[in-house]
Amino acid sequence: MSLPFDAATASSAYQAALQVIESVEPTVAGAIRGELADQRASLKLIASENYASPATLLTMGTWLSDKYAEGTVGHRFYAACQNIDTVEQAAAEHAKALFGASHAYVQPHSGIDANLVAFWAILAQRIESPALAEAGAKHVNDLTEDDWQQLRRAMGNQRALGMSLDAGGHLTHGFRPNISGKMFEQSSYGTDPETGLLDYDAVRATAREFKPLVLIAGYSAYPRKVNFATMREIADEVGAVLMVDMAHFAGLVAGKVFTGDFDPVPHAHVVTTTTHKSLRGPRGGMVLCQPEFADSVDRGCPMVLGGPLGHVMAAKAVALAEARQDSFRAHAQDVADNAVALAEGLSRRGVRLVTGGTENHLVLLDVSGFGITGRQAESALLDSGIVTNRNAIPRDPNGAWYTSGVRIGTPALTSRGFGTAEFDRVAELIVDVLTATAPTAAASGGSSKAKYTIADGVAEKTHTAADELLAANPLYPGLDLG
Repeated sequence: MSLPFDAATASSAYQAALQVIESVEPTVAGAIRGELADQRASLKLIASENYASPATLLTMGTWLSDKYAEGTVGHRFYAACQNIDTVEQAAAEHAKALFGASHAYVQPHSGIDANLVAFWAILAQRIESPALAEAGAKHVNDLTEDDWQQLRRAMGNQRALGMSLDAGGHLTHGFRPNISGKMFEQSSYGTDPETGLLDYDAVRATAREFKPLVLIAGYSAYPRKVNFATMREIADEVGAVLMVDMAHFAGLVAGKVFTGDFDPVPHAHVVTTTTHKSLRGPRGGMVLCQPEFADSVDRGCPMVLGGPLGHVMAAKAVALAEARQDSFRAHAQDVADNAVALAEGLSRRGVRLVTGGTENHLVLLDVSGFGITGRQAESALLDSGIVTNRNAIPRDPNGAWYTSGVRIGTPALTSRGFGTAEFDRVAELIVDVLTATAPTAAASGGSSKAKYTIADGVAEKTHTAADELLAANPLYPGLDLG
């Protein structure tokens, strides 16, 4: 199911835009043309990347960028924000309708911003509000200095429980290198050592012992569904707020591939997401929540965020409108079906897959069986025209930099029109490259975990085969930049 757009109209729009850009800064115009050429010429399998529609992309290049609009719809700290109100309201209404959410906040600039808004909204609702009520104050500025310092200590002394990084969790879920890890005392739940699957009884036991304020569900490299009804039961049992980060799989939720217990929106108190990735919108973030948290979430600016980006919120509205079409549901199902075909093609050719397969849009390969690291595999595949990213696997002996895994996904190539047969062919090409790759001794000061060789002719042969697949499924077919 390829991207919907009118090639002639888009070509005219982009040619005119590039002429304007080129008259001011030719280098930038050249980079824009070069990026399209590069993306057209590679098999993009990065699970977190996709292709937005020309309508979505063009929406960002407007004078909506020129307005400051701190605040929320109808309640701004700057005058003349009526048009920003219009686009923000449109995006929020589309999001609520698409996901069946009670409340939507579309201002976050990225996924980490969305997570920070969610974290601080939870802290505000569950820690700050009771403290204000106890002190008889309406606002933090009304607190005495002693009460304020006591509240600050309480806000900084809360706990979060999320999926471990090597099991597929995300850095923004409370890990030390990220600001979230500096906000919370953090603990992690992992996966079953034998199956690689979530063990909900183990999650429950950890939650009972750790007693977090926030139980975080969601992932960046876990190739299975999560039962959010069960996660909500666990959260309720320990008095935690269930926060789900669905940034990676939001498109599968929007497209009704994930329903019932596997749809996070009816079960979580707060849901965060990016608007690109599988949702196929502009780069940005969004928060959905139950009514209890709506007022606190809406204070994301100035609590966490700077001025809202009106042009990006407008693009979110366009992309969310696209995602409400029946064609997007068909596309989302294709993404999932293609992931299964890719996983089965790899497994049939001897690749060990973490969890043995996939139920979503991504596949996680353990490349240690080829005698190479994830970094060597990623680099060899890139040399061969296949774009992936290395990723840690559970209990990875090579750590988070070199890794033993490679993460791949189907959203981008599905947007180009690839089907199950093409993805089986992609699996074949991946195995050909990995089989032909071998580690080499490190040069002085280097690492043996990074150096590699590819058997003669394999990279070139793979490039040729990839070009054939790409030519049959062009990116933005008919779009001419002049």
